[in-house]
Amino acid sequence: MKGAKVAVVEMDKLGGVCLNRGCIPSKALIASAEQYKKMKNSAAFGISLSAPPIYDWLAMRERKDKIVSGLVGGISSLFKSHGVEHFSGFGKITGKNEVTVIDEDNNETKLKTDNIIIATGSRAASIPAFPIDGKRILTSDHLLELEHLPKSILIIGAGVIGCEWACMLSMLDVQVTMVEMLDHALPMEDTDSSKLFERELKKMKVDLYTKTKVESIGPADEGVQVKLSNDKVINVNQVLVSIGRKFNTEDMGLEEAGIKMEKNGSIKTTADMRTNIKNIFAIGDVRGEILLAYTATHDGTVAVDNALGEKVKKDYLGVPSVIFTHPEVASVGMNEDEAKKKHKELAVGKFPLRALGKAHAENEIAGEVKVIADKKTDKVLGIHAVGVHATEIIHSAVVAVNRGLTATELGSIIFGHPVVSEAVMEAAHDVHKMSVHLAKKK
Repeated sequence: MKGAKVAVVEMDKLGGVCLNRGCIPSKALIASAEQYKKMKNSAAFGISLSAPPIYDWLAMRERKDKIVSGLVGGISSLFKSHGVEHFSGFGKITGKNEVTVIDEDNNETKLKTDNIIIATGSRAASIPAFPIDGKRILTSDHLLELEHLPKSILIIGAGVIGCEWACMLSMLDVQVTMVEMLDHALPMEDTDSSKLFERELKKMKVDLYTKTKVESIGPADEGVQVKLSNDKVINVNQVLVSIGRKFNTEDMGLEEAGIKMEKNGSIKTTADMRTNIKNIFAIGDVRGEILLAYTATHDGTVAVDNALGEKVKKDYLGVPSVIFTHPEVASVGMNEDEAKKKHKELAVGKFPLRALGKAHAENEIAGEVKVIADKKTDKVLGIHAVGVHATEIIHSAVVAVNRGLTATELGSIIFGHPVVSEAVMEAAHDVHKMSVHLAKKK
């Protein structure tokens, strides 16, 4: 679109992890699981089914694959529309202005270029203590392709991926156990959000062990025996290892090109996405800063603009976190602990979803919205949401944080009714204890 001649080297399907093994396929399966849950609870909506609903896992997988395939094809069509040349194979930097593409038949094609953008992403991390075999000990990639779901599973790590899978599998009647070394599930979120979410996990009969380590994993009659640091021994059919991501930087010629790396294997860049080599850029997960598809997209626009002679820097002010658990969890800006370290005094407002007519209409009343502001300036520092549609309503909060609004300004915006996002407005009012839809606080 900016007039440059562009080639993309990809050794797998177009779309990377997000489209093929991450965001899109998992959300397609989550949508199926949520539909099944709603059908099981249809009586709450005045609908009686003639027979209990039965889900078909392989049909869910087929739907997921169809969605992914359609979107992958869409990228290919966009490439053709914009004149982007696609080279299928493994790309290796073999010179300051050269990339060598090695295809599946080991044929080499050398591409000469003015600029190189590295966007190789990340993959599921593993450690020797948990030898992943794709049968009993799995990554999230394996879960996407299972022929049938297990009766029970233990998930190591209660971060975003682990918690999303825990909720989805629980909705599909799998008995889920989770083990997390830190104090809470979703430890990077605001503590109130984590605690609220943990209460919902308990309602879903998910067993969660925090401040706990997995000591050993061994074979058992029907799957795997797991010994925990709290002396519990748990037998499950399968184990999901969800302990983070590893950067795809091996064997790409980075060291030979003189590109500086971090100790964790990520690529060191400046705010304009440049590496220490002026015409070589890196974007997305491989930078090791924020491992999200949408920040990678932002990185890409910054890198392209700078490669074409403009002077642009990243802007991560107001990057949302969106987690597709049940209920959903979303946030933007600082959590309360972070805000306390940087600001002398805070003012906090909260509004429960159970006070919203729309939440009752959807039979999804669990959750709340929390607004954190600087008490002196009234500037909004962070907003946290747990509940139905949290991943959608957070974007009004993103604008508030990105544009430096005060809690008063956010509360003065007219929201539609009845909508779940009213909770953002009400929580902003509650910063000053002025929400008319909450009982008067003594």
